[in-house]
Amino acid sequence: MSKPEAAESKLPTSQRELIIFTLSDSSGETAAHVAQAALVQFPPGFASIYRLPQVRSCQQISTLVREIATGRSLIAYTLVLPEYREALEEEARKLHVPTLDLLGPLITKISTLTESNPLSQPGRLHQLDETYFRRMEAVNFAVRFDDGKNPDGIAQADVILVGLSRTSKTPNCMYLAQHYALKAANCPIVMGVDPPKALFNVQARKIIGLTIDPHLLQDLRSSRAQVIGMGGNTTYADLDEIKVEVQYAKRIFRELKCHVIDVSSKAIEEISAEIFCFMRQ
Repeated sequence: MSKPEAAESKLPTSQRELIIFTLSDSSGETAAHVAQAALVQFPPGFASIYRLPQVRSCQQISTLVREIATGRSLIAYTLVLPEYREALEEEARKLHVPTLDLLGPLITKISTLTESNPLSQPGRLHQLDETYFRRMEAVNFAVRFDDGKNPDGIAQADVILVGLSRTSKTPNCMYLAQHYALKAANCPIVMGVDPPKALFNVQARKIIGLTIDPHLLQDLRSSRAQVIGMGGNTTYADLDEIKVEVQYAKRIFRELKCHVIDVSSKAIEEISAEIFCFMRQ
């Protein structure tokens, strides 16, 4: 046993970090996301997540459980195959490792309510079907029509994001494509430059204006300016200039009669979900 492990083993159980192992016979993405969603409800440092994807045999499961059993751990799993779930539960019971089935109860409930048998095929969530190719097409669209480089995308887009520099237009376009299969284009608002005329020829509800608190935008731009080595004489991160830009952007939004979302201190996932919900109305 290494010195850190020996020192940790001497700590009371309540003070030792819990390791959540997410076990899956596919990518493990679902289990990891569920575990992360639960962990954010606790202060940092109480627990961490370790991903164990692509389980391929009952023997592999037994080996993994034996390795996990030496520490303070929990196995949260999304195993599709019943024999894998049974093997895991049997081995975990022997070694007193707590487990949580994140997928099995839901599959059983759906099977009961629909009176049909599950396919029990790992990896179907990420199969190369029509939905997958639609998402990839949307991703390619977001790349091709990023930052207003090609105004032709405005007419073809499902949604157009409009906003100042550093208001998360590009990452939201990529997220909307990957998770919602929406073809998203974006157009920057720049002081002294008129927005593309094509913007005024599409339905207003297809346009989303992204606004932000000036002080937060200054922080974002200051960090960006340092990363790219921008000189100190620029007005890019000047608070007074930014306040003028924010008001200018709001005037453009009013002219476009578009829906506006304040992205201040919001995660990409939250902003994109808000955009998707609005587009679905």
